[in-house]
Amino acid sequence: MRRLKVFNQVTVDGYFAGEDGDLSWAHAAPQDAGWRTFVADNAKGGGTLLFGRITYELMASYWPTAEAKKNDPAVAEGMNGLPKVVFSRTLDQASWSNSRLVRSDPVAAVRAMKQEPGKDMVLLGSGSIVSQLAQARLIDEYQIVVNPVVLGRGGRCSKASETGWS
Repeated sequence: MRRLKVFNQVTVDGYFAGEDGDLSWAHAAPQDAGWRTFVADNAKGGGTLLFGRITYELMASYWPTAEAKKNDPAVAEGMNGLPKVVFSRTLDQASWSNSRLVRSDPVAAVRAMKQEPGKDMVLLGSGSIVSQLAQARLIDEYQIVVNPVVLGRGGRCSKASETGWS
């Protein structure tokens, strides 16, 4: 059975995103060699990447760019090359390389994907999807990076029934 991991960054006061979805805080601090190695190793791990629509659109707007390939070539290669699944009821198509769109219930879809042969899956960001999958007890491992940043307000992972998914 395939395993599902969640990788998220959070501030010390519990926010996944700043106001209006701002994520610049997650990349503002200088990145040391240990962090770069950790991220590059994760990108080389293989498997399938899972996203909610908002995280997918953010990632798809950056990782295929020349800037991403120049700044983080190993991560860009992994992000662009790995198979990806985006959960969305509002997207018309998944246009990023190796992506497919799932418009059905994320819980049912992940439950089925866990039964398929293949490498593990990693869900990046995507707070409302994380919440739904956690409530269904489908997450096998959490990797949470706590950044030494205090935002004071912004987005927190709330109950799926309150946030839904788009």
